Amino acid sequence: MSGSLKTGVLLVNLGTPDEPTAKGVKAFLQEFLHDHRVVDMNRWLWCPILHGVILPIRSPKVAKLYQSVWMEQGSPLMVYSRQQADKLAQALNMPVELGMSYGNPSLKDGLSRLLDQGVDKVVVLPLYPQYSGTTTAAAFDGIAKACKSISTLPSISLVRDYHDNARYIKALANSVRAHWEQHGRADYLLCSYHGIPKRYADNGDVYPLHCEATTKLLGEELGLDSSQIGMSYQSIFGREEWLQPYTEQTLKQMPDKGIKSLDIITPAFSVDCLETLEEIAVEAKETFIEAGGESYRYISCLNDSQEHIDMMVELVQSA
Repeated sequence: MSGSLKTGVLLVNLGTPDEPTAKGVKAFLQEFLHDHRVVDMNRWLWCPILHGVILPIRSPKVAKLYQSVWMEQGSPLMVYSRQQADKLAQALNMPVELGMSYGNPSLKDGLSRLLDQGVDKVVVLPLYPQYSGTTTAAAFDGIAKACKSISTLPSISLVRDYHDNARYIKALANSVRAHWEQHGRADYLLCSYHGIPKRYADNGDVYPLHCEATTKLLGEELGLDSSQIGMSYQSIFGREEWLQPYTEQTLKQMPDKGIKSLDIITPAFSVDCLETLEEIAVEAKETFIEAGGESYRYISCLNDSQEHIDMMVELVQSA
């Protein structure tokens, strides 16, 4: 990094509702599902479905799920993201602000706060280890849009992905090792990644390749072979075919294959959130146990662990 420029970091994540209510969830989902990077259907077809069916039906249901994981300080994603930003700022001794692709604080808000502190170089760090047009590119779109209202633009460096970064893989592996030391080792380690429509990958999105690479490297770091570690995709939405195998189906099949105890980790999520704390830690456990599984343990995200912060420091310093 150039020493002549005052550098700041914009730490980016997907976002979260401001409150665990139907109104709060509706506002968040509306912004999220309006993004053409996320849902690329024709707007004339999609908008009536979104506003007439999906938002009225899903908002109250999703709000109840958020209520089950909401923390005293707010949404888990926001609480852990703030902790990450605070620790990263201390480690780097430079301004670090949060910017969410959807919801608050927005990417524009985060960028503006950095500029207000005299920053003239911004390192944009989306906390999506595996690149996807639905997440990373959507964040970069938001940055470009935010820049339209800025007269004097800062120098901007974009971190595209870190799916095979050595520190990232080591941090994941050490979180698994720490879990094993405390709880013992299960029959199998499943890496569950957020899914995307298969069509997106067919059209060139490298996301599944990155997920496969992360899983392979994690297995090598832990000394596991293909009979001891695998991957699947969660959070399927709509009727279209998504990347497979699906996490839910995988969990249902495992006990019949002799896998009675399972450790599960979510490498694509940098902080714990609804999709990890409710969908994986609670719902997925019920699915596995009902299918005949005996022991199911969820391994938390890296969150604000020191190894995770050290990895971010390296990414920023090399940007």
